[in-house]
Formats: sequence, structure tokens, C-alpha cells
Amino acid sequence: MTIEQALKDRSESKCELCSSENNLAVYAVPASEDKSAGCSVYLCDTCRGQLEDPETTDENHWRCLNDSMWSQVPAVQVMAYRQLKRLSSKTDWAMDLVDMMYLEDDVKEWADKGLVEEEQASVPTLDANGAKLQAGDNVTIIKDLPVKGSSMVIKRGTPVRNISLTDNPLHIQGRADGVQMVIIAAYTKK
Repeated sequence: MTIEQALKDRSESKCELCSSENNLAVYAVPASEDKSAGCSVYLCDTCRGQLEDPETTDENHWRCLNDSMWSQVPAVQVMAYRQLKRLSSKTDWAMDLVDMMYLEDDVKEWADKGLVEEEQASVPTLDANGAKLQAGDNVTIIKDLPVKGSSMVIKRGTPVRNISLTDNPLHIQGRADGVQMVIIAAYTKK
């Protein structure tokens, strides 16, 4: 049985968030351990489109979460929780639903993991002047920096070419004076 067929059976051919029966497709829940039916939901175009492009979010459409948040399917609970958390900063009704929602510990951990990953992805890495840094950029060190764990000091004006971004938006990774290291982005300029 395919993932799509398993989700059709589980959802009775309805969107698992809003119950629409139009244009349904498999949606893999972000930050999932695998791509099985247990880590996917069956969604309509409207839900899928708004999840993939948060700028198009219609808050009233998501009032449907009042029903779907009580689903017994962990993947549906995770998606409902995440969307309610996103909306809770804008609407009181979403905040109230988050407060009422109950998740098992492992499901809550899964839901929170996805929210943390989204936050990290949305926070840009900035240099000392507030310019957004991207992988492959060239930067210059703006002050003398002692290298932790050695007596080496990276001098002001040292170029760092072809930087890499790290999981932490406050740090970049690059080669300075022939040594690969993690550098605080605020001590560099593009």
C-alpha cells in the first residue's frame, strides 16, 4: 500500500486539517524522522499552500484547527499545534486553542523540534553593519580576535573567504590565517 493510499484510508479522502475534499496530496511533516504515512498528513491545496508560504496565511481558514487538533493521529496533532503556535501571536482564539491542546511528551517534542528549526531558518546571520551574510561570502575581521584554546590572535583586517553558515545565526565558519574556525559574525564585515 502506498503512502497516499494509506493516508486516503486514514483521512476518509478529506484534508486532515480542514476536512476539504478538493485537490488532496501527501504532505510530509517537517522535522520528521522518516517519510512514512505516520509522519505525513493528507492536505488540500489551501492548507498546503499556506503552510509552504506563510505570507499567504488566512487566519480565518485555520479556525478548522478547533476540530482537527483533537485528532488521534500524531502527525495531524503536530501540524495543528505548529500552526496554532504560529497564529497565537496574532489571534487570541489560536492562543486559547494552544492552551487547551494536550500532546503526549514524544509528540510535543516532535512538534517543538519543527518550530525550533523554523525559527533558526528564519533568523539571518548578520555582520557588524547589519548586512545579511550568506554561504560563500567574503568577510573581513574588524577587531583583533584571540583564538580560544591557543595563543594565536587573528588580526583586524584579516580576510575570511568563502564562509559557511552554522546552525547558530550568530556564528560563521571560515578559514583565517590558514586555520579553519568558527567566528562571531558581529566581528566581521562584508
